[in-house]
Amino acid sequence: MSKLIGVAQRYIDTTEDSAGILSSVSFKNTDHFNFAYDIVDELAKKSPDRLALLHVSDDGREHRFTFRDVVRYTNMTANYFSYLGIQKGDKVMLVLKRHFQFWFSLLALHKIGAVAIPATNLLTRKDFEYRFKTAGVDAIVCTADGDVSREVDKAAHNNPNVRIKIMVGGARKTWHCFNKDIRYFSTRFNKPEDFSGGDDIMLMFFTSGTTSYPKLTAHNYRYPLGHYVTAKYWHQVDPDGLHLAISDTGWAKAVWGKIYGQWLCEAPIFVFDFDQFDAKEILRMIEKYKLTTFCAPPTVYRVLVHMKLEDYDLSSLQNVTTAGEALNPKIFEKFKSKTGLDIMEGFGQTETTMIIGNVKGMIPKQGSMGKPNPQYKIALMRPDGTLADVGEEGEVVINTEKDVPPGLFKEYFRDEEKTNACWYDGYYHTGDTAYQDREGYYWYVGRVDDVIKSAGYRVGPFEIENEIMKLPYVLECAVTSVPDSLRGQAIKATIVLADGEEGDEHLKNDIVKYLKENVASYKWPKIVDFAKELPKTFSGKVRRAEIKKEDWEEAEEEQEQEKEEILNESSYNEDNH
Repeated sequence: MSKLIGVAQRYIDTTEDSAGILSSVSFKNTDHFNFAYDIVDELAKKSPDRLALLHVSDDGREHRFTFRDVVRYTNMTANYFSYLGIQKGDKVMLVLKRHFQFWFSLLALHKIGAVAIPATNLLTRKDFEYRFKTAGVDAIVCTADGDVSREVDKAAHNNPNVRIKIMVGGARKTWHCFNKDIRYFSTRFNKPEDFSGGDDIMLMFFTSGTTSYPKLTAHNYRYPLGHYVTAKYWHQVDPDGLHLAISDTGWAKAVWGKIYGQWLCEAPIFVFDFDQFDAKEILRMIEKYKLTTFCAPPTVYRVLVHMKLEDYDLSSLQNVTTAGEALNPKIFEKFKSKTGLDIMEGFGQTETTMIIGNVKGMIPKQGSMGKPNPQYKIALMRPDGTLADVGEEGEVVINTEKDVPPGLFKEYFRDEEKTNACWYDGYYHTGDTAYQDREGYYWYVGRVDDVIKSAGYRVGPFEIENEIMKLPYVLECAVTSVPDSLRGQAIKATIVLADGEEGDEHLKNDIVKYLKENVASYKWPKIVDFAKELPKTFSGKVRRAEIKKEDWEEAEEEQEQEKEEILNESSYNEDNH
């Protein structure tokens, strides 16, 4: 494995303890930092023939891009976008699935100084309308696949600010054709004298929207530097290997695993541009291309552990990671028994890079998020603003009294109220709760909004979900609160059974009996319900808030109905006296 000595060292200093575990991170020369100019262009000078990106299309076609290739195509794209009228400060939405044009477009916008807004191709007209209005989108670069461009057209009809539409992989009336037009532009791009960098807004992502409308998270040009630790110490990318992150380019997780940290570590990226997720195909890719590092959400590992992994040669894999939702310990255990690999869990948000993780040199604990990333000052805070003790639940917060480290977002765009609601008194509040054990490992409890307050106890859903997931016939579950006249709130478990099975009263009784034997009495669900599927965000996160809202609204309707019946009965009795 080649030693990581490269252009990133001009901007980042790290130290490790005697066991090789990361102990400190510091940053320098960031006032005008621009990833496209300062990292990618420099890598093309230093190692022009080094593989940067190996892209495999859905039909198996390969595209290999060196760092020289990436810069050439990025410059052509920047010249093309400038010709069409995209300027510094413009907001440009990228809806490009896993097409290789995403990398050229993103870097081109960094060079121009326009703000990139990646988005998923699963959005509909209403989703685009909300995003166009919230972000003030000026232009869009969109895949030709499916109906997404038609949904864009419908949304843009009432949003005249969207003045430039560029299509990748096809052509339609009123759209510019990227693939055809790009050929006519120079491979050299003149760096503007007033180029963007440092604290300027570079990139914006809409959050998953698990509890409300998606918020628009704005990141500055220092943000990519925050992913160095993500890639080197969590993913543990190999400069002579290949890294695959499953996420499509519409989500913040894509830039965690598909560009910034990996190229800061001078490691090549593998991209499989699939339409439908097929676990067997992913395993074949790992085997064929000898992938060395792999990152996927827990839902993917839930599928993988039920497959015959011994039928595939996965010996090239050196490290595997997961984030997005808390990982069930049973999945960790099953995957390790089949592959010998620990799944290294990490935790972060659209607003951050990885802030807590199981990193290089650590022995992961099943079900733990790991330990704090030293580039952030992490603490656990009680509701009264004091810091929690070891073993005590608290909200995960980041201390920003002295400085704001690269990787932490700048603001919720054009929304001072939402920004101030989570960032005040020198702390950024993540909205996620956890506790710390005596060895410094953090254990996820749930979102602040998900915590259930029942009969004076605070109950996090994750512990109960973990226990339910140990049952072999359970595919997934969500634990939420329901109103209860005696306790204030009671606990409900909504369960999806494996293989499309349907539950009955006998199975409910079995589950309740199992939980009574394995969790404390105040954590027993009052209600066990079966569902064919759980409501989820576009990114696959369970929308517990939707389940909870439906139950609470139903309870309110029942209460109103009871009141009405009592009033009607009272009126009837009065009329008959």
